[in-house]
Amino acid sequence: MIDPVTLAVIQAGLQQVCDEMDLTFSRAAFSPVIAEADDRSDGIYSADDGSLIAQGSKGLPVFVGVMQFSTRTILDRIRQGLTAAPEPGDIYIVNDPYLGGTHLMDVRFAMPVWRDGRIYCWMSNTGHWPDTGGAVPGGFSASAISAEQEGLRIPPVKLFKRGVLDPEIWQIICSNIRVSEQRIGDVKAQASALLVGAERLAGLLDRYGDATVSAAIAEMRRLAARQMRSMIAQIPPGTYPATAMIDSDGVVNEPLTIALTVTRAGDGLTFDFAGSSPPCRGPMNSVRATTLSAVYLAMRHIFPDVPISAGAFEPLAVTGIEGTFLDAHYPRPVSGCAAEVSQRIAEAVFAALVPALPGLVTAAPAGTSGNFGLGGHDPDKGRDYVMYQISGGGYGGFAGGDGIANGCSTIGISKAPPVEIMEQTYPVLYRHYALHEGSGGAGQFRGGLGLDYEIELLRGEARASFVMDHGRTGPPGALGGGAGAVNRVEIIRGGSVLVPDHLSKAQDIALSPGDRVRVRTPGGGGYGHASRRDPAAVAQDVALGRYSADDAARLWPQADRRQG
Repeated sequence: MIDPVTLAVIQAGLQQVCDEMDLTFSRAAFSPVIAEADDRSDGIYSADDGSLIAQGSKGLPVFVGVMQFSTRTILDRIRQGLTAAPEPGDIYIVNDPYLGGTHLMDVRFAMPVWRDGRIYCWMSNTGHWPDTGGAVPGGFSASAISAEQEGLRIPPVKLFKRGVLDPEIWQIICSNIRVSEQRIGDVKAQASALLVGAERLAGLLDRYGDATVSAAIAEMRRLAARQMRSMIAQIPPGTYPATAMIDSDGVVNEPLTIALTVTRAGDGLTFDFAGSSPPCRGPMNSVRATTLSAVYLAMRHIFPDVPISAGAFEPLAVTGIEGTFLDAHYPRPVSGCAAEVSQRIAEAVFAALVPALPGLVTAAPAGTSGNFGLGGHDPDKGRDYVMYQISGGGYGGFAGGDGIANGCSTIGISKAPPVEIMEQTYPVLYRHYALHEGSGGAGQFRGGLGLDYEIELLRGEARASFVMDHGRTGPPGALGGGAGAVNRVEIIRGGSVLVPDHLSKAQDIALSPGDRVRVRTPGGGGYGHASRRDPAAVAQDVALGRYSADDAARLWPQADRRQG
């Protein structure tokens, strides 16, 4: 039995190792989506089964489950002889969504950590590459109907062999992606993060001994499972149904349904998705690893104090995804699964559990990453570029107050890159960048406001693509609250305004200098009946320009009458 003080120190030490990997990755990366937006994650995984030991606190929560599935897949393939066995200094690369991944742009590195001639654990990280080939710059092909249209699919292979970059593998990758000459910076950053992590972990192992650290890891997993079960005990036994909708799959202009029933029985929870829509033609399918990770991250939002480890997931069972669009298999396109579908899954979990845990669960957040890809040639710099813009939205209202404005997406801590960085890097000008006024759903506690921005192309020709959601219906409210405003996309060309047929999804839209793109992201859902809102809070929102007087009178008529 390890003593509590040593356990706490080792747990904090493992967390620090992962946090330092995150910091190294972001600081060394070339692409703004990693260096500024922090679309990445790092973690430590078991050498036996790939299960999660620790993950960086600044990494994307959606990668919590994904990377352990991906690491497990690598281990299984090595045992089967499908992937070459590891040697010291080897680093594997993989982005295949169907092998424990998300979408092709999320590229995973995995490296064994050796101690005394054996593998003690694995380090793994994921970074969003701006482009991995495919039909459109950035990879978010809104109308893809097969995996091949989305980009280069890489099975687990050694990119670094005994510490040296394999030039042949690298040439294959570079021959299939855009702006390949810029990717080496991200590759070196991603590999360096793993090497830093291995060095810091070695220091921890040297200080406490391999056996003591291993005992601490086992105890961390046991305690995380126990703590999650104690949290689940707050939910009254029974079943809790919910539904979430996706605008369309990008090809067939009809909504997709996520049907969920959460059952509390004993000390565990079962998430049953039976009745959800079948596999779809377009890129809004979700692979199994992402679906499970979406459930895990939703529970992390609800119970944030449970430590991140594989033990936290043991009381959670996911069923009913077979034969639905939540369990995609090759060649179904999946570019929208991590950034969009996963957030609808989390939304369904929130909606199901808010009646049982009204003090802990919020109304629905914006629930979209606002994926906007722009690719073209910059004549002033004499080079091609791929720009990837993500954006925040409003958080849902909750029992303690109004939702946060322009918060990061449900799946992570990623933030929109600074406007100044984007304008320096790409031939664009941000004409407008502000809160999406009036977008928060009405309620006793209103939803947070989304983002409203407009980008103008300054020079060269370019192509724009969008994979977003909540364009048909806004994020729903909870316990009587109203829905937040919908996502809106407009392309302004030659004085005319184009709205995509699928509202929040489109691809290959040609832009010329002077053309503009305007995006308004959703606000969060409201919490509780609007009639219960403090009239002073309504008046303050109007005074601050968050809502017009007319909108406030419409959304909170009772509060408005009280003021009058």
